[in-house]
Amino acid sequence: LRRVRHPTILMLASTKYLNAFKAPQRSAPKIAKPLTFSNRSNLLKSKFNKFDSNQFKPNRFFAMSVSKTEDEWRAVLTPAQFKILREKGTERPGTGEYNKHKEKGVYNCAGCDTPLYTSDHKFDSGCGWPAFFDAIPGAVDRHVDTSHGMKRVEITCHACGGHLGHVFEGEGYGNPIDERHCVNSVSLRFK
Repeated sequence: LRRVRHPTILMLASTKYLNAFKAPQRSAPKIAKPLTFSNRSNLLKSKFNKFDSNQFKPNRFFAMSVSKTEDEWRAVLTPAQFKILREKGTERPGTGEYNKHKEKGVYNCAGCDTPLYTSDHKFDSGCGWPAFFDAIPGAVDRHVDTSHGMKRVEITCHACGGHLGHVFEGEGYGNPIDERHCVNSVSLRFK
């Protein structure tokens, strides 16, 4: 404590000092709230009314992480899948199997088979890669990527960490959240 002339300030200073050494207050245990989807996904659900959120509960698919060594990944992935999913590569534009794909269904991670996107969120952006405006809640993680001298947002599979592509915002495609998930076809498996 430092010396302070005013008695009120001395009292406040010493109270703050003493509170630092108090035993922590015990409170009643917190009860975990049920998992809910983000406001963004609720907006999509209400706007399009096609996405069945009960079919894709995050705790159903994302409870366990997939952890493998690089050699184990090489054994289960094709060379192209390994290059993109594990080494963060990119397929050439316009060459991907799912770029113009129109069937209804779910797009899973090619590495761990985790559901990532639904066909209801897919749109034709003309960029040469499959484009989605949103992912299944909890399926995709975002990371800042500065690898090519610019700031981008990389998207990866939440379960296995496989590289999927990048997210671009504010391009004016007219979808509900004004985002484009630009995903490599090799990173996906349609079911």
